[in-house]
Amino acid sequence: MRREHFDIAVIGGGPAGLAAATVASEKGAKVALIEREPSLGGILKQCVHDGFGVIRYDQKLTGPEYAQKEIDKLNKNETTKFLLTFVTKITKRSSDFVIQFVNRSGADEIEAKKIILATGCRERTSKQIGVHGTNPAGVLTAGTAQNYVNLQGLMPTRKCVILGSGDIGLIMARRLTLEGAQVVGVYEAKSAPGGLTRNVVQCLKDFNIPLYLSHTVTKVFGVDRLNAVEISKVDDKMNPIAGSEQIVECDSLILSVGLIPENEIAKQLCVPLCPYTKGAVVDQTLMTLTDNVFSCGNALHVSDLADYVSESGEIAGAMACAKIKNRNLVNVTKNKNLLYVVPQKINLDAPLDETVFYFRVAEEYENAKLTIYADEKVVFSKKYVHLRPPEMERLKLNLEAYSDCHGFSFVLEVGV
Repeated sequence: MRREHFDIAVIGGGPAGLAAATVASEKGAKVALIEREPSLGGILKQCVHDGFGVIRYDQKLTGPEYAQKEIDKLNKNETTKFLLTFVTKITKRSSDFVIQFVNRSGADEIEAKKIILATGCRERTSKQIGVHGTNPAGVLTAGTAQNYVNLQGLMPTRKCVILGSGDIGLIMARRLTLEGAQVVGVYEAKSAPGGLTRNVVQCLKDFNIPLYLSHTVTKVFGVDRLNAVEISKVDDKMNPIAGSEQIVECDSLILSVGLIPENEIAKQLCVPLCPYTKGAVVDQTLMTLTDNVFSCGNALHVSDLADYVSESGEIAGAMACAKIKNRNLVNVTKNKNLLYVVPQKINLDAPLDETVFYFRVAEEYENAKLTIYADEKVVFSKKYVHLRPPEMERLKLNLEAYSDCHGFSFVLEVGV
């Protein structure tokens, strides 16, 4: 049987994959979009709160509304969609990739010249953060709780503790309260909230839900069902403080303790990953260090806004269609005050006029100044009144004047 051949295969049908497939199709590429769920939209389908699309559409949309706008754009073009389809293996043969998958029709495979990884991210579990005790029902991630309530119409708790102040955890604290559950408190091991400021205010303060900083869950209790958790204070290195333990009764522990980019397929393709983002190392075209493999969205680095996820999908889709003959890569470095910068490389032989950078700071800073250098020349400088690690920053720069430099560096000075 002859394999169907595509110019580009996009793996993942969330906001990044939808944007990438749309732009690539608009530019005339033959595109396959592979999604493991029965419908497109990714995590947006269960995010019934608003706040999506403020940048991209100048509107406050719910997750499903935002997803539908992206799906409508995609449907204006001819894109082959594979739903309920699980990629099992990707191999490189000659100049093409062979993508093997299974779906309701059985096992099959297609060929593609280029691949865009838009596989999103997954949530950390209790075992990944060292919570001790039994293994009762009632310990679940915030995303799972969101799925139960918003998609399945099920109530997973009546009295819960939320560990972690990431955005999904904050949003679920409000959502469960609105559904009649008692949220005993949101406990955060760090000394500052892990979510956007607007979510801390709108989801906790507006509903009088207590936030306990420098606290964590150290143990769970229960046989068939969770009946209590042990809460401990932590020191500045986030180690539990002996003697500070207290028992809190609850029937559920909901975890919002971080997201990890989903890059199992990237590892199959020997794509080098960044230790800070846990996503691929890319240049400004979002091509990884494995030729013709691109990465975008939360698979590349976890974004706080779906608008930026879609933007990176558009960049990947457009650049996968571009004819870039050479890769003259230089490094993008950072100082210790920055957690990460994406992209980590710049291809001097690729378009430089609209280079988009995303970065996060390592700690919370007041009165900071960011300076970007090309070798020793100042490319850009900006002062920030306030910077927080949960809030990603974005810059769009024209680097055409620096096409002969040997590297770029991001330097963040604090207290200037």
